[in-house]
Amino acid sequence: MKVLLVEDNEMNRDMLSRRLRRRGFDVSVAVDGQEGLDAVTAQLPAVVLLDMDLPVVDGWEVARRLKANEATRDIPIIALTAHAMVGDRDRALAAGCDDYDTKPVELPRLLEKIERLLGGLPAR
Repeated sequence: MKVLLVEDNEMNRDMLSRRLRRRGFDVSVAVDGQEGLDAVTAQLPAVVLLDMDLPVVDGWEVARRLKANEATRDIPIIALTAHAMVGDRDRALAAGCDDYDTKPVELPRLLEKIERLLGGLPAR
């Protein structure tokens, strides 16, 4: 299963991509919002894991653009963010994200969200 991880922090990107690959996911990465937009369009992944604080184009705008594009609007997006303030989840959902998870990422919780968004397909 193809997962696109859009994350500018190298440590977060490396740790999460390694853990997902060990679970059998085909993971590709993008390091900024524009690269993420380009990668989604080119690869059409099963799910996008999207950091919201990205350079070039922030995650909020990436989500809005992906959901406005007919070719990418049905791809589930999970916002990954250190923002855990009241209203941040609602803001991510309003931008077009299908779910929201806080950092540091707890892999079992993230896998459950991926599985739920993909209609019960095993996230392994």
